[in-house]
Amino acid sequence: MPSTISIEIAREVFHAVRMTPQELKRELAIHLYGQGKLSFGKAREMAGMTVWEFQQFLGVRRIPVQYDIEDYEEDISTLKEMGRL
Repeated sequence: MPSTISIEIAREVFHAVRMTPQELKRELAIHLYGQGKLSFGKAREMAGMTVWEFQQFLGVRRIPVQYDIEDYEEDISTLKEMGRL
């Protein structure tokens, strides 16, 4: 099981942006993906979405999917770790 870290965000921030913690996490994942700081696979994992859901989410936001051989190999590795391959 992967280890996690927690960050503290003031409750007022959640009230101000009117987002749930999961929605905020998805926004962060999509932002980091759009900036090229997270691969498709890692951003999708962070967002808690399936490949199809994440692709649709990116499409709605008009963020181009950048999926290369490195992303593919990372996804294969993740699937093997999860016992799905």
